[in-house]
Amino acid sequence: MKKLSLRELNRVGVEDFKVQEKTPVVLVLDNIRSALNVGSAFRTADAFALEGIYLCGISATPPHREILKTAIGATESVQWKHEKNTLDTIKKLKEEGYIILPVEQAENSTSLEEFKWEKYKKIALVFGNEVQGVSQEVMDEVEACIEVPQFGTKHSLNIAVCLGIVVWKVFEEWKYKK
Repeated sequence: MKKLSLRELNRVGVEDFKVQEKTPVVLVLDNIRSALNVGSAFRTADAFALEGIYLCGISATPPHREILKTAIGATESVQWKHEKNTLDTIKKLKEEGYIILPVEQAENSTSLEEFKWEKYKKIALVFGNEVQGVSQEVMDEVEACIEVPQFGTKHSLNIAVCLGIVVWKVFEEWKYKK
């Protein structure tokens, strides 16, 4: 089996990426402490052509060195905006027609393998702080929540890993299971 070269991958350039059809998903990062995790979110958003990222509260913003280290240029292709308050951000997104889906361990959450796109049009996936998770004030404003099932001893996944898993599932549902 021959590994493909970068040229053989036929990736679009940044300008073409900016105008191509986007997956109707935005990421909302609720006070993410690690700039490396933020950079990983940018790279994942680029890989699946998401609409954009909202960096809320203490979440680092480009051109932070650690974001650039893990994003590897995705800060140039993915639209992003910094917002002071996550709650205000999700309220604004609701008004724009987004369904707000935090990824959190919560009562009545939907296990990721049960997630089906057909109920949704535009989605805002909310990922919470590495220690506290999604803030309770945000959880108080939502009607649904996604949870990644886990079977080990730890109570959570690293946000970059969790984000990749969830975004892939949502993308798969949108792109391939319509």
